Amino acid sequence: MPDLFRGWRQRRRRRRLAWHLYRQAVAQARRPEFYAGCGVPDTAEGRFELLTLHVLLLWRWLRRQPGEEKARLAQAVVDACFTDIDRNLREMGVGDLSVGKHVKRIAGSFLARSRDLSAALDAGDADAVAAILARNLEVPGRPPVDAAALARYALAQDAALAGAAPADATGVRVPFAAPHFGGGGEKARR
Repeated sequence: MPDLFRGWRQRRRRRRLAWHLYRQAVAQARRPEFYAGCGVPDTAEGRFELLTLHVLLLWRWLRRQPGEEKARLAQAVVDACFTDIDRNLREMGVGDLSVGKHVKRIAGSFLARSRDLSAALDAGDADAVAAILARNLEVPGRPPVDAAALARYALAQDAALAGAAPADATGVRVPFAAPHFGGGGEKARR
């Protein structure tokens, strides 16, 4: 007799693993080195930019792995991200009727950033990655972000993840490396 609940259990297991992986991307994006060492503004926009970068790196790692299940897991990570964004908007007091509109706008930004960054990462173009990050992180009246250092970090992480072992168990750790930005927070002069 076929197992009627097999698909349901697989989806449930995939969602749990996706949340496990997503929380690691969030933890990496919140590391203080990005804010103190690269000058990323500690604002909702700055945090969103780093979250987008790390979810994209995680997505790319999963998509490189063989098998359709890894593609489903990559999508489940993105789904977890937007479930979390929805929940955070509600906690911040955004009204129920407008949450969908905000999430739709944020999803558009996320997809555009991911598309642009992914193309630059595929090309190994540090200048293009830096330009995208600088465009999205610069805040008038604030010191410039060290986008070049952040781009080098992104390219190094992407390369390291490309050679990392596949995600295959619920206890898997995303092999994110600790960010190191020399010069004690010295900003790039652009």
